[in-house]
Amino acid sequence: MSRTLPSAEIAVLAQAACLVEASTPKPGNVSPGRDFADTRYEDFLLSAAAIGPAFARSRERGVGETVLAAVQDTRRFVRVNTNLGIVLLLAPLACAAGSEGGPLRDRLSCVLRALDVDDARAVHAAIRLVNPGGLGQAKAQDVRDEPTQTLRETMALAAQRDSIAAEYTSDYDLTFRVAVPALRRARAAGGTWSTAALEAFLQVLAEVPDTLIARKQGFPTACAVSARAREVLAAGDAGSLARAQATEAFDQALRRLGNRLNPGTTADLVAGALFVAMLEES
Repeated sequence: MSRTLPSAEIAVLAQAACLVEASTPKPGNVSPGRDFADTRYEDFLLSAAAIGPAFARSRERGVGETVLAAVQDTRRFVRVNTNLGIVLLLAPLACAAGSEGGPLRDRLSCVLRALDVDDARAVHAAIRLVNPGGLGQAKAQDVRDEPTQTLRETMALAAQRDSIAAEYTSDYDLTFRVAVPALRRARAAGGTWSTAALEAFLQVLAEVPDTLIARKQGFPTACAVSARAREVLAAGDAGSLARAQATEAFDQALRRLGNRLNPGTTADLVAGALFVAMLEES
């Protein structure tokens, strides 16, 4: 992708990425017919629709204000945290897609380098608004305090414990190195967006322990879940009966503790990868 996309198209693609991600049955996540006690599939549909206006103005607002506006708009329809991680990933990509020329990742790098303290202030406000599970307390630049560093600098402080923060510091290494190639391979093999999203989910989870699980249940548990994802991938090719059976068993194992083994950060990364793929195909 080298052209500058119209704001309306960026917003539609952001919504489409969220809808595909939410509608794809992924182990341990909410999907059609598979709700959590406090979060339903329809919550994610409403959230996907709600972010459209904020992303239609992402170019003029910038990253931080886009994140805050999207979260505020979502809260009008949904009272639980459905999309903070997603909008954190999508906002820099949307700003990059609306900027001038060059490959998308090069533009993304420019957007991330230009993040400032105002972006950090707006993102901290968004995080406080949704109060995500397992947030904890940071020793420096805690979201409850007034930031004194740029958003990229505050993300660097959280990068070791949060994969989304790590993406901000690496120009989305995991997205472009693992998730997007997995999507493209699956699509090239004739897969739908949904089947490609599942493949990307498994590939990312197999490579990197989910940091939401790590915050809730500890890093060893997150590593064990990633090991199980590798077993699913080794069970058979995508689309095979053996793979489908292994995926279903994995899903059931993750649901035994309610949502405490929910690989939610991995799902957010898939939404970001879907947005990249859709932008680059536009």
